[in-house]
Amino acid sequence: MSNVLLCADEPILAEGLRRILENTPGLDLVGCCPRLEDLREQAEQLQPDILLVDLTSDVTFSVLSGLREAVSTSRIVLWVHAISTELALQSMSLGVRGILRRTLPVETLVRCLTRVNEGELWFEKALTDSIMTARRYSLTRREGQLVSLLSQGLKNKEIATQLNISEGTVKVYMSRLFQKLGVKDRFELALYGLKNLAPGSRVTEASDVNSAKRQVAPLWQPPRSFFVERMPVASQPNMPRPAVQVMF
Repeated sequence: MSNVLLCADEPILAEGLRRILENTPGLDLVGCCPRLEDLREQAEQLQPDILLVDLTSDVTFSVLSGLREAVSTSRIVLWVHAISTELALQSMSLGVRGILRRTLPVETLVRCLTRVNEGELWFEKALTDSIMTARRYSLTRREGQLVSLLSQGLKNKEIATQLNISEGTVKVYMSRLFQKLGVKDRFELALYGLKNLAPGSRVTEASDVNSAKRQVAPLWQPPRSFFVERMPVASQPNMPRPAVQVMF
């Protein structure tokens, strides 16, 4: 039996999920935490197999990172009304195993939790398409290090200390990276890093003839398969949306 812990401040939502999982073999709702500030403590006590978190404005990356540290064996699923590609990608980088829209049918919710519990990832096709079509650039070793540190929230002075270079040199690198990657500010550069670079990872030799170039390992490597949602055709509006396994 796999245990599910829900974080949501809506009693009706919690009761509905409890009733659903009562009739779902292999899944059991062990608790509902209505207060986000109590979630880490409750998760540490219960050690759930799946942590289903209702995504609100209070759920920050710091919160997700803290949960990841507190319950490293739990698989986190975000329950959302809507989510941007950038936010989804950053969530993936923090170890989120699935993103599920609250407007989908009960059957889809159960399939999502079941698949995630089995070790799969669950994201909608629109998100996976965006990830797979992301642009890739060849960065030097130093550029990769700088972007990786920036994506972790470090300021120029802190980056300079980490890389043992001057703050002025960091600014020069930033300016060059803005032009090279086609981004306009630090925020977009950090998003690029979250999408494409692994924080603190070592870079490896590129295969091209220019030995000065390096490639940085991507932040998120797509698995062999995804379980994603396919929308039903317009002529069959009442049919449930089946899960589709998309192979890469």
